[in-house]
Amino acid sequence: MCGIAGDLSFDGSRIDSQVLSRMAQSLAPRGPDGDGLVISGTHGLAHRRLKIIDLSEAGRQPMIDSDLGLSLVFNGCIYNHRDLRAELEGKGYRFFSDSDTEVILKGFHAWGTELPKRLNGMFAFAIAERDSGRVTLMRDRLGIKPLYLAERPEGLRFASTLPALLAAGDIDRSVDPVALNHYFSFHAVVPPPRTLFNGVRKLPPATILEIERDGRRKQHCYWSPGYNTRDDERDLGFEGWKERIAAALRQSVKRRLVADVPVGVLLSGGLDSSMIVALLAEAGAQDLKTFSIGFETVGTEKGDEFEYSDIVAKRFETDHRQIKVATERALPALPHVIDAMAEPMTSHDCVGFYLLSEEVSKHVKVVQSGQGADEAFAGYHWYPPMSESDDPLATYQQYFFDRGHSDMGEVLDPR
Repeated sequence: MCGIAGDLSFDGSRIDSQVLSRMAQSLAPRGPDGDGLVISGTHGLAHRRLKIIDLSEAGRQPMIDSDLGLSLVFNGCIYNHRDLRAELEGKGYRFFSDSDTEVILKGFHAWGTELPKRLNGMFAFAIAERDSGRVTLMRDRLGIKPLYLAERPEGLRFASTLPALLAAGDIDRSVDPVALNHYFSFHAVVPPPRTLFNGVRKLPPATILEIERDGRRKQHCYWSPGYNTRDDERDLGFEGWKERIAAALRQSVKRRLVADVPVGVLLSGGLDSSMIVALLAEAGAQDLKTFSIGFETVGTEKGDEFEYSDIVAKRFETDHRQIKVATERALPALPHVIDAMAEPMTSHDCVGFYLLSEEVSKHVKVVQSGQGADEAFAGYHWYPPMSESDDPLATYQQYFFDRGHSDMGEVLDPR
């Protein structure tokens, strides 16, 4: 989880290094292992590094290749970087590091804006071209890695978090009422391209934004999910789908072992995280570190599920740690939780997740977790009624949304 930031000038004015430094400093918690800043003409790039792949200084950023005339700041991880590197070496490219960052740099020179179609991973990055002055921003297919934008009359700034842009100053902080409606209605972060501030937008997932030296730009989406059943899927049946999903999960878990540091697992003891531990063990992961969090029991509500996570840890012989959080730690942690957010979130478990991550970070830098399984496999309570409904969309709205437009109107204009 690195942090990137940039400042572009369209009118020829110089980039203010202090502004760029403030943005980078705001990103320091995302990248405690190193920092870098470079200003070249009408653009400036900054980076905070969390060392995951190629721990040497050869992998530091901004990464500059003078021979190719390219500079790069990158946040994320490219799981197939070794395969791409071999392909690029076959084309004659020579590498000075073992990082996935350099693979992106060379890959952009070789394939241009076709590059993200070849990348298997999560990413948000900016590449500056020395000769043309063009800066290209790209984001992964599902928008796992964030990228926020702030327009100015004379330029544009971008960063991995919204607070980093606020640290730069000169931002319209008035509330976007449409985004506020989305925030309260969807029980999640505001969908792109909006944010809660009128002055900040998000680059949508699977999007490439090319920005010329004078501010002219071209934006396009390079991928979209297919929602129709493919011909080879029509007759799969239950067993066929089970085999395909199992194979996809095995491949996904194995790919995410790509790191030069130990990889752990957040183990709740539930189906999702337990399956990840099992698949990692099957893939040959050694000395796997697992972590479970528990709180104090309140009344009849048990504060932990250690009895389940312990079974999994024992079965697969993991290096397991129980993290017990005292109730009095929760409220003092709240300001730090808010500071750590890239933008406001509605999740009720964010405090617990923050405290868990705080402890886990003392042992490992990378973890796998079962987050997202309920969304992918219909685990929430509103999905079963949809399967039995004649109008699934109406049923979804009934169970998911807890307020209408009139209620939102009262919030925005309580007269």
